[in-house]
Amino acid sequence: MNRNLWKRFVVPPKTKLRLNRRPTDDTAGYKSKPDGLKTLRKNIARLHELQYVLYAENKRGLLVVLQAMDAGGKDGAIRHVMSGLNPQGCRVTSFKAPSEEELDHDFLWRIHKAAPRKGEVAIFNRSHYEDVLVVRVRSLVPKSVWSRRYAQINAFERILTANDIVIVKFFLHISKEEQRQRLQARLDNPRKNWKFQVGDLDERKLWDDYMAAYEAAISRCSTRRAPWFVIPADKKWFRNLAISEILVHILEGMRLELPKATSDLSDIRVT
Repeated sequence: MNRNLWKRFVVPPKTKLRLNRRPTDDTAGYKSKPDGLKTLRKNIARLHELQYVLYAENKRGLLVVLQAMDAGGKDGAIRHVMSGLNPQGCRVTSFKAPSEEELDHDFLWRIHKAAPRKGEVAIFNRSHYEDVLVVRVRSLVPKSVWSRRYAQINAFERILTANDIVIVKFFLHISKEEQRQRLQARLDNPRKNWKFQVGDLDERKLWDDYMAAYEAAISRCSTRRAPWFVIPADKKWFRNLAISEILVHILEGMRLELPKATSDLSDIRVT
């Protein structure tokens, strides 16, 4: 297990993040895709073992937050890294534009409902951070409103961690050129046409505004108990490897234990 990936990609609390200083094609010394995939397979198997104990212990939950620009690889990371998890103890929630009912509540209402139960892994494909990202960039609410949300998000995450939910947040960091290639691939391949949205091109024009919004959100909301990791995501195989390494590190650090039998089983025989 390469513990250095945690230190390499974590954003320490109270750090002023500069995304243009974080390479999008870093592979942390891994020389080739085959070597990376070999390690990924081991990590997927280990995640399966650790999730089993998390589910059986039923004392703590794990929340995994994935954020990225369009075509950044959130779906791919879920599909590959989480492939070994038992669906019985894992739930994925995709947060799209809020419904009318959701807009009638505070912005965290729909998020809290999707938080993991004890024993469960919950994965957020986009998250509460959209309310300081797209909401900020698109001026959907006044600055006086969204600017208060950083503190509200930190308070919300403190509530979760105080109630035995472990939080880990990943920003999948791709270059603008890599995004262009991925969006073009969706146009060129008929099997991927369904993934292309014309609106993605409008969002792409606001790239610099989104980078500034991500820098602010990650800088202000990476905490000791709910850290942000900036994952180089131009190379999909390394993106998956890095996420899997960090998740294994986190789950092993929880020192999970299988529950003990509630009675003496030594003399019991099944007939």
